[in-house]
Amino acid sequence: MIIDLEKCSGCYNCFLACRDEHCGNDFPPYSLAQPMEGHFWMRLLEFERGKYPKVKVDYLPLTCMHCGAPVCASVAESGAVYRREDGIVIIDPEKAKGQKQIAAACPYRVIYWNEEKNLPQKCTMCAHLLDQGWREPRCVEACPTGALVFGDLEDPASTAGQLACSGRCETYRPEFNLQGGVHYIGLPKKFIAGTVLFDDTGECAENVSVTLEGQAGQIMHTITNNFGDFELDGLLDNVIYTITLYAPGYSEWTNKVRTQRDIYLGVIKLLPALA
Repeated sequence: MIIDLEKCSGCYNCFLACRDEHCGNDFPPYSLAQPMEGHFWMRLLEFERGKYPKVKVDYLPLTCMHCGAPVCASVAESGAVYRREDGIVIIDPEKAKGQKQIAAACPYRVIYWNEEKNLPQKCTMCAHLLDQGWREPRCVEACPTGALVFGDLEDPASTAGQLACSGRCETYRPEFNLQGGVHYIGLPKKFIAGTVLFDDTGECAENVSVTLEGQAGQIMHTITNNFGDFELDGLLDNVIYTITLYAPGYSEWTNKVRTQRDIYLGVIKLLPALA
């Protein structure tokens, strides 16, 4: 699965579709009913970025990563967790009873313990529907923006495969090194933003050239909008960047910042160039 965060609006349709499919419904041998409370087989994380007056909110749908080397399978007894040929990781609802270590082992914390059924549970990618001929899980079907894309990541003819080969995909929490089957586009990174005015007129500085250069030679460019605002996103963490503003007839403005956090530079006034 590919999850494009640039398209996610935080509508919770994926979450609701998952609940609708699995709450109150058993689908042996893949899953027993999801409880009405406490489980989030498809969870939506919210990230508040920046500070007033430049605040952004990003959403990250988080589900089982269906790892290529699942830790949960390594601690399970009696083959209670297995990986299908299509890459979907399944917790057997009969064999896994009583095995709390399966839920505890997941570094993503997306395996939940069902106290009533004495069972670890998680996303199954709606394997019961896929086996019936469905092309995608309920969460993907319900996404109104196309942020969730399901398919064979190794098939260049599929949309998911083409996105996987685009160079835009990333792994969430790559330090876990678990070869997950869920990849992301547009994971939240740092941004630098500001508002530019012409000092002599007090007017919003439109079409000002904004150039950002990083320590490793990364260069980004944009221009201010008609309100004098600019934003450069997708920046590396804890890197020193040099930002330069230029407009004909005005003195060049330069500053250095470190992306330890999202940065709003405030109002920047460009001074008229000396004759």
